[in-house]
Amino acid sequence: MQTILITGATDGLGRELALRLGTAGARVLIHGRDAARAEQVRADIRAAGGPEPEILLADLADLHQVDKLADSIDSELDVLVNNAGIGGGKPGTTREVSADGIELRFAVNYLAGYHLTRRLLPRLARTGRIVNVASAGQQPIDFDDPMMERGWDGFSAYQRSKLAQIMFTIDLAAEQSVVVNALHPATFMDTTMVTESGVSPISSVAEGADATMRLITAPDVPTGRYFNGLREARANEQAYDAHARARLRALSDNLVTTALR
Repeated sequence: MQTILITGATDGLGRELALRLGTAGARVLIHGRDAARAEQVRADIRAAGGPEPEILLADLADLHQVDKLADSIDSELDVLVNNAGIGGGKPGTTREVSADGIELRFAVNYLAGYHLTRRLLPRLARTGRIVNVASAGQQPIDFDDPMMERGWDGFSAYQRSKLAQIMFTIDLAAEQSVVVNALHPATFMDTTMVTESGVSPISSVAEGADATMRLITAPDVPTGRYFNGLREARANEQAYDAHARARLRALSDNLVTTALR
């Protein structure tokens, strides 16, 4: 029986993945912030006859809670799905920072998954997989102002955080034996994130789940790639710049170290 951790598993794509995988016989570790919503996902998996899921509560905007989340996992993991994230925000949203003073979208969408993944690498099976749920919306990171203290815009912040996920994916694949990929599951899925951003959905959550499930379960998946739905695609050019990726890793390690002092 596989053990699979899904961050952001109480709503949208994460919830759909948890239900599919749980009812198919996997032991799902349900991450979320809201205990009641997590309990509902667990109840739905139980009702469908799936193995007993485990609930892990943590706010990914706080790296101390990310650390505690990693510490709470004491079994071998077969799959880690870094799915949790926040969108561009409602119209009129102003710049926000995490509990650690880091630009919020960079913190939640990218840095939390970066740190969680690195903490959990010793727990991942040799044949394990990591799936980073990114986006086709990508924008180069300005390393002179990575926290966007000047000219902040919610959608730009979101797009930079998603490109950071892809850059991390490429680096991690080069250094680890586990299979790691990033994907844009589907365009403007019918999720809370999309509707709160004031965008009309044009894809279903099921469509996005189909693409993500392929990277989790298909036997012939490569590593270190970016997919748009079911097809391998080309990410923003900065993703393929080794110097930019090295700067991102240095920035990320410094932010994590500073936050956890």
